[in-house]
Amino acid sequence: MSAPNSKVSRKSGPGLDDDVFAFEGAGALVRAWSRGVQPDPDLTVSEWADRHRMLASRASAEPGRYRTARTPYMREIMDRLSPSDPTQRIVFMKAAQVGATEAGNNWIGFTIHHAPGPMLAVQPTVELAKRNSRQRIDPLIDESPDLRERVKPARSRDAGNTMLSKEFAGGILIMTGANSAVGLRSTPARYIFLDEVDAYPASADEEGDPVSLAEARSLTFSHRRKVFLVSTPTIRGLSRIEREFEASDQRRFFVPCPHCGAMHWLKFERLRWETGQPETAEYFCEGCETAIAEHHKTAMLEAGEWRATAISADPATVGYHLSALYSPVGWLSWPRIARAHETARGSDEAMRAFRNTILGETWMETGEAPDWQRLADRRETWDAGGVPAGGLFLTAGADVQKDRIEVDVWAWGRGLESWLIDHLVFEGGPGDPACWQQLANLLGQTWMHVSGQPMTLARLAIDTGYETSAVYAWSRQVGFAQVAPVKGVEGFNRTSPVTGPTFVDATIAGKRLRRGARLWTVATSTFKAETYRFLRQDRPTREELEAGQLCPPGTVHLPNWADGEWLKQFTAEQLVTVRTKRGFARLEWQKLRERNEALDTRVYARAAAWILGADRWPEARWADLERQVAPPNHNEETGTVKPKLASATARRRSVRSSYMG
Repeated sequence: MSAPNSKVSRKSGPGLDDDVFAFEGAGALVRAWSRGVQPDPDLTVSEWADRHRMLASRASAEPGRYRTARTPYMREIMDRLSPSDPTQRIVFMKAAQVGATEAGNNWIGFTIHHAPGPMLAVQPTVELAKRNSRQRIDPLIDESPDLRERVKPARSRDAGNTMLSKEFAGGILIMTGANSAVGLRSTPARYIFLDEVDAYPASADEEGDPVSLAEARSLTFSHRRKVFLVSTPTIRGLSRIEREFEASDQRRFFVPCPHCGAMHWLKFERLRWETGQPETAEYFCEGCETAIAEHHKTAMLEAGEWRATAISADPATVGYHLSALYSPVGWLSWPRIARAHETARGSDEAMRAFRNTILGETWMETGEAPDWQRLADRRETWDAGGVPAGGLFLTAGADVQKDRIEVDVWAWGRGLESWLIDHLVFEGGPGDPACWQQLANLLGQTWMHVSGQPMTLARLAIDTGYETSAVYAWSRQVGFAQVAPVKGVEGFNRTSPVTGPTFVDATIAGKRLRRGARLWTVATSTFKAETYRFLRQDRPTREELEAGQLCPPGTVHLPNWADGEWLKQFTAEQLVTVRTKRGFARLEWQKLRERNEALDTRVYARAAAWILGADRWPEARWADLERQVAPPNHNEETGTVKPKLASATARRRSVRSSYMG
């Protein structure tokens, strides 16, 4: 009798061949079933990506099969995210264009396929999370058959697969924004992917730090959790990713010199080129001082390795830093980096972007207050209460004090060039109805453009920090179309310095109204630093102006009626670095003198311009504003204008109320 697994010999006879084929077919099925129940191979994240990841043309500049060899420095970072590695927290402070986003997506795909569990992926805002889901996560799943068969298909009646939620066997991927406290505490998560953490708001719906809220979701998983924090850094002292990196073992990617073999990590100061000729850029070895050409980079990256340069306070955390100097050949070359640096010279804003996005380093905000006397020397002359030629729209900032409301009116032009138009003090304070009436009358007041066209306020932003209920009541009374109640918060947020509006409860005449007011939140540090940066800019000389040279974007023009007290208030704060109890550095605005209303009202007026959309207007919008202020007697053929001078108004106006005598 033959053994059960032996092959049955063929013999002639009725029906015998059919029995043999049936026996052999059953054996094939058993073998296939046996292969199916075998555990998946113990892959790392990078091995999984090389075997299963396909890059879609709509989500990648290099579509096709993913190759870790293209970005060798990502191998160790991805493999730290594998379940077999004991590391719990991986911190990656990096430049743009180094492949970090795709590495994070590889981890998501690996989790769905090989290590299912609850996963939370956080973007700076809910809107960005939705965009990432459409542009990154959907192609990730669609291009991989192994992922398509595991993720529930999107159906109108199936809540398992939505834009912000992807269910799969053994787990779920929840995507949310750092601005949503509800999303951050929605479910426990074994895996947490925190992307671009430096763009997160200081607080999620006023419930606390988004990173802390998100990480709290993983505490129940103890040593089995994985947290991946990724970001391009922003401002020194405020950067979350820099703070996390400095608390880690601070790993750098060491590569060998192709000439002497010395291992070193790439530093920008070693990149050299002839002035004005960035195409000559080459990297010079620290060991032999020999020039290294761009074409050597591929071999250098392949032979590179991560090395810790510090001792981590937390052995479960590892940290990595990478600049765009490591960007693969064909992505961002050394000559392009040199050209970007030359272009950024002379502009604080451009140099900040260079340090953040190319070097992967933080930018130090000086925040030094300009000398008020220097500003006094640069004051200009124009009709009091009039709008100079470059002003295209008006905003105002109102600061509520105990016994008065102070208002500054600013005109704004192209490139956010600005002119102080009016300064008003309504005496009486928030307890005086007549004071509020004076402020309401301001909304209908006109200021005359030099062309002769009257202009009204496009938006007034008013601070809600003092007598909040009174501010809400007045704002509701005059309407939110022209008035924006604002609340200042500490911290920098260059991406979205103004957020909102959010509906908040308001107490009106002793009655609590649900969602009774619309509140905008303003990152005041961002606009203070911007204002001081604009004030420090070099300006064209009188001769250069007469020759037709324009002032740089952001130039702040101050009139000769802005007195010493106002100028001192305008320069009343400076940015200083302070140390927290844990020893971390952070930036903080501190007063140089008690009164700072002029700086505050400027910040609110600037926030009003942001709310109007001035930072994002296309050329057509600016051209339309220029047509609106064109004088009615402008001759289109000759281009001549007969200007109509504005009538003079008080240079500093105080309106005293007779309320209560």
